[in-house]
Amino acid sequence: MSTPVSLETIGEVPKALLHDHLDGGLRPATVVDIAGQVGYDGLPTTDPDELATWFRTRSHSGSLERYLEPFSHTVAVMQTADALHRVARECVEDLAADAVVYAEVRFAPELHIEGGLRFDEVTDAVLAGFADGERDAAAAGRDITVRCLVTAMRHAALSREIAELAIRFRDKGVVGFDIAGAEAGHPPTRHLDAFEYMRDHNARFTIHAGEAFGLPSIHEAIAFCGADRLGHGVRITDDITVDGEGRLRLGRLAAIVRDKRVPLELCPSSNVQTGAVGSIAEHPFDLLARARLRVTINTDNRLMSDTTMSKEMLLLAETFGYGWADLQRFTVNAVKSAFIPFDQRVQIIEEVIKPHYAALID
Repeated sequence: MSTPVSLETIGEVPKALLHDHLDGGLRPATVVDIAGQVGYDGLPTTDPDELATWFRTRSHSGSLERYLEPFSHTVAVMQTADALHRVARECVEDLAADAVVYAEVRFAPELHIEGGLRFDEVTDAVLAGFADGERDAAAAGRDITVRCLVTAMRHAALSREIAELAIRFRDKGVVGFDIAGAEAGHPPTRHLDAFEYMRDHNARFTIHAGEAFGLPSIHEAIAFCGADRLGHGVRITDDITVDGEGRLRLGRLAAIVRDKRVPLELCPSSNVQTGAVGSIAEHPFDLLARARLRVTINTDNRLMSDTTMSKEMLLLAETFGYGWADLQRFTVNAVKSAFIPFDQRVQIIEEVIKPHYAALID
């Protein structure tokens, strides 16, 4: 008898995560605890359960701009080296508990300097937290590898400095660069200098594109900036049509994204909260998977969406009827798209992912 796909069984299969924001995944109790330590009195409540509910409901806003507002509270408690280390360490512990075996977690150093820290100090604290979290997880029998993406805010003018930071720390745990924030009015081409710097140093980067803004954002990210991956990218469906018999027709942009195997870092629950899609049932994940684009499953912000990788995988499995073979394909897609060396990706796929799923696939 085949193993059923359930939250419990998905919770034990190895997973890979490419799109997860450090400041969007804090434990509610940690937010309250650090706020008390640093004297931050701006929280809407100091009850952890009530705070968790507040983050989830406030983030379900219908727009990316309003969705980003609650981050002011998590960022406020991440202004010291100790706080950054703790949040990073707990992030790894939480991912490992969900059987995530590889993760790239991103954060914006420029958001964590209000307490006087420099960019390098911020990054050192986060990477040390990741390393300690990996050791904690290994001691608990849950091996996990976590690497870092440093993010620049697209409305600001610090992207070149953050790109340089990525290169300084490329051998210490930072594997790539990203830009994030409100898309409308802040095209990725404003940051060409940063992307050129990354390419000049043979480094990898992803770009938030095609979440709240449409095809022009994706086109610029691919054609002008040379993105290795697309953060979200759900609006690529604007370039895909379905005829009366269910056949898919890809436009020029969707076709080049598929042909070049540009990975899509899809975040289903988050996309519903920001209004990028109306519901999980309306999410284009299955359409994109059937079109054979390289789709991956991600959490985006675990606190804001009250989610885990297991929950995201179950939502898609229940909605679109996915089985273990499908979930393995999406997981392998993520590992193939990771910003780590080829041999490391192959090892994770062949020695960790496939053996575990093989026992579940009929």
